[in-house]
Amino acid sequence: MHGFHGAYLRFDLTSGRAQRIPIPTRVLRAYLGGVGLGTWLLHREAPVGVEPFEPAAPLIFSFSPLVGTPLTTSAKFAVVAKSPLTGFVSDALASSQFAIAGKRSGVDAIVLVGRCSEPSVLVGETLRPTALWGRSAAETEEALRDEGAVAAIGVAGENRVRFATLSHDGRHAGRGGLGAVMGAKRLKALVVGGSRRTTLADPAEVRRLGRDLARRSLGKATAKYRELGTAANVAAFERVGALPHRNFSGKAGASVDSLTPERLGADGQHERASCASCTIGCEHRYGPDGQRVEYESLFALGPLCGIEDPEIVLSAARVCDELGLDTISAGGTIAFAMECGERGLLEGAPRFGAGDDLLTLLPEIAHRKGLGDPLAEGSRRAAERIGGGSLGFAAQVKGLELPGYEPRALQTLALGLAVGTRGADHNRSGAYELDFSDRVDRLYGDARAARLAVGPENRAALLDSLILCKFLRGAIDELETEAAELLRAVTGLDFGTDEIAASARRVVAARKAFNIREGWKPSDDTLPDRFLEEPLPDGPVAGARLTHSRLKEMVHSYNEARGWSREGFLPPAAMKDLLLDA
Repeated sequence: MHGFHGAYLRFDLTSGRAQRIPIPTRVLRAYLGGVGLGTWLLHREAPVGVEPFEPAAPLIFSFSPLVGTPLTTSAKFAVVAKSPLTGFVSDALASSQFAIAGKRSGVDAIVLVGRCSEPSVLVGETLRPTALWGRSAAETEEALRDEGAVAAIGVAGENRVRFATLSHDGRHAGRGGLGAVMGAKRLKALVVGGSRRTTLADPAEVRRLGRDLARRSLGKATAKYRELGTAANVAAFERVGALPHRNFSGKAGASVDSLTPERLGADGQHERASCASCTIGCEHRYGPDGQRVEYESLFALGPLCGIEDPEIVLSAARVCDELGLDTISAGGTIAFAMECGERGLLEGAPRFGAGDDLLTLLPEIAHRKGLGDPLAEGSRRAAERIGGGSLGFAAQVKGLELPGYEPRALQTLALGLAVGTRGADHNRSGAYELDFSDRVDRLYGDARAARLAVGPENRAALLDSLILCKFLRGAIDELETEAAELLRAVTGLDFGTDEIAASARRVVAARKAFNIREGWKPSDDTLPDRFLEEPLPDGPVAGARLTHSRLKEMVHSYNEARGWSREGFLPPAAMKDLLLDA
């Protein structure tokens, strides 16, 4: 085969047994790779109703046919599992040499099941005990660097913090607690490598397409990311009333002027970098330690917690990286605890603006000590324990904390967050693209906006399965057409535009189907009461509101646009199309 290896490695950590299992070509064509292939494997490998921390729960590393080619931003891998935070599907992406090394191991995916008898590392197909338990992911990677590319967890993953990450080269597969799944398996690190490269069907054409895509990746559509990075969104979102403050209370909080990229780099302590095989170079590092930081980390550890001191925010981001904590869920859960403290619902909780307390609480969460233990469960479980109506202002969907977008100010995105299969998630929805266009009224979601939201979600699923960076989307006019062209040149298979569009829809449906089999209910596709009962009290769009009934109608319109039942269940024809029996 070209582009694909046609098999996945299944490694049982309990028995130490490795199996190379063929993947039917029609499945590879149907799901491509990345989160698509990973979702199909999750259906195949996860027993119905399995708990995420049980040995039988699979942890899946999935590559794509484009990995190892000269195509810009293609050095990405996906990690897929049943989330310990939500109980539903979780998939996260990271860009690094781990993807290239993993693909060279001669498989399209690696599936880990079972549990090690003691803390261990898996090097290729050799499992051995390790003394690295208790070390950071970066320290673990350094210790194993000579043996291959390393994906490792920090102490948060070891302690099964439900929003723990796993990482390679400081880049995290961050959302949904995938690091905790790895920690529950007593696996500190996975080390991959090899020399089994896939061939290209038309190397000259792949090089031509690669040069053209690289040229466009340096155009106007990506200029913001190169010059300022996603941190530029801090000021932009504040201007339009979409930047959340103080646990999404909608109340004016601390100034964000000090957290803009211009201010962060004002003292000259600013560096740019790129992911592996990337021409865009969106990575920006600030401060004396060269801390990698993006908008979501700045939002979650800054204004969401009422903090404006850039040194504290950068320090908090560094601590999260060292411990292996998802910055969005860490900031969101602490902001929730801060509001509980302000309301007198949680003894010992810090107050908004308490930067020193934030820095103290992060290690307590990672080590599950004191107040950190209940917060390590995430904001939804913490709210269920605290009571007092706190679930109504725990800013999460299905258990996953909200990213840095105010739903009442971006109401098409509000729908995307509500129906998201991995929970509150802007990266899998893409509906915010509509809110920032002239195609919808961002302050009044309606049925038309709901139907339009299907398109960006399909395109996100396609990019995550190919896998290509979403920052390329503005440089590609017809994604399905271009994806078919790229895949024909790489694989030699006669991919067509319609087939590619069907693959994108299938990936979205497969994720929904997994959630349904794991107990999803239509009532799960909603937002917390805060966003549906309280209008925004101040700011540029003061008075903006979204109601229970209007969101419900949007959800119904979205489901119908997908060809599902009005409540969100998949019809038999859609289930058959998923090839789950292949």
